[in-house]
Amino acid sequence: MGDVLAGFHAAWEFESDSVLIRFERGIRTPKLFQALGERRIPLEAIAGVTLTPGKRGTVVLHAVPRAGADPLMEAAAGQLKEGGDPYRLVLPADRETLAEYYADELRAALTEDAEPPERYLVAPPEAPLHFKAYDGKASFDGKAVSFRWFWTGASSAKWKAGDQSFPVTGLSGVEWRSPEVFEGHLRLLRREPATAQPAQADQDPAAVVFGLGYGPVHESLPFAASVLAAVRASGPTPVTAVPRRDPADIADRIRHLGELHQAGLVTDEEFTTKKAELLAEL
Repeated sequence: MGDVLAGFHAAWEFESDSVLIRFERGIRTPKLFQALGERRIPLEAIAGVTLTPGKRGTVVLHAVPRAGADPLMEAAAGQLKEGGDPYRLVLPADRETLAEYYADELRAALTEDAEPPERYLVAPPEAPLHFKAYDGKASFDGKAVSFRWFWTGASSAKWKAGDQSFPVTGLSGVEWRSPEVFEGHLRLLRREPATAQPAQADQDPAAVVFGLGYGPVHESLPFAASVLAAVRASGPTPVTAVPRRDPADIADRIRHLGELHQAGLVTDEEFTTKKAELLAEL
């Protein structure tokens, strides 16, 4: 290998031990791709390769990432839309034969080790990083995450707690919930919190809330991935999920969701989807 396969929004360069993905910076390119710039994906970080028909006369070459190999995909936790998946290369249908050739070459070079690796194999976005959430500004310098609250959006609980700084050595993981869904947020999971973390992100001084154009995917997801990688490098394997909520809290959240639905602030689809998500946490 060593050749380049160019598609829409990206070009893949095939090397003996990796695939170098270079993303375009055009106006039609997804902002996440532009923010990533380029990424080198070691072959050992790829679990499989597929080639499937796409939309409107295209085919899609998809390198399936190995679980636990890429902090970006680990933080995303399956929440990225297809068009925003950096492991998908969309090509004109007339390049299907060429794409099939490279797919076969990649499959032949992959190992059969499906176990999560002990360390991340794909480099995370580099710190320093920062972005504006709805209720504060989040900053990461590589060693600590800082939250500075905005008086226009932060809850009284966060104002009472004051601006926050969390060394990565005191964290166990990161929870990123896409700003494109209901209750989007970024929450830091602490190793030994003095008290249990509030279930609602707007009440948790270790979390910032998205929404209304704040915390977009191309800013908040690379941020979460960089923090997650630093946490793993600082100690035991991090976690990316919070404990199940108390049933009483779930009931309160469903009741509040119903009120928003009745007021017309949440669509029928959003209500059904979010209610199912909350019930799944019981």
